[in-house]
Amino acid sequence: MVIIGITGTLGAGKGTIVDYLIKERSFQHYSVRAYLIEKIKEQGLPVNRDTMTTTANRIRKDHDPAYIIEVLYQKAIKERKNAIIESIRTPGEIEFLKKQGSFYLFAVDADPQVRYERIVSRASETDHVDFDTFLANEKREMTTTDPNKQNLAKCIELADFRINNNGSQTELYTAIDNVLKKMGEAAH
Repeated sequence: MVIIGITGTLGAGKGTIVDYLIKERSFQHYSVRAYLIEKIKEQGLPVNRDTMTTTANRIRKDHDPAYIIEVLYQKAIKERKNAIIESIRTPGEIEFLKKQGSFYLFAVDADPQVRYERIVSRASETDHVDFDTFLANEKREMTTTDPNKQNLAKCIELADFRINNNGSQTELYTAIDNVLKKMGEAAH
């Protein structure tokens, strides 16, 4: 059983990688976003980037920095299938998963304007923002000294594989296949 974690900047293509791994490689998907939306709805709060961030930070503070990932990891272990956990946002989550073995972290990034155009076109409940707000949201999530808060820059730095996603979907799929090949070679 292999666990792949996905981290990366806003709108970089994390979901597209997940979809590809599900459809083409039969991975099971465990989503931090879905977990947080469930918790937010239980509280009767609006689903937006701010409530997702504050809810995630509160859960981590109340339990530990890797708590959400630990919950998703336990679900994955029960299934005993290759799994992808999206979206890794704190170094503590990475540390936890690396200790479990058979874990690889993918980081995906693209130019800010490309990513902004993608989030506008996907139009999820957390994506209704102007470009300046998009950049401010990302800046807020990039670095912190608080282990319970998002630190995307450090997560990207800790990645086993980095994927630049400025090109087409076909180019992204080729990059994923190349990474999977390298993973296979590393496992032998």
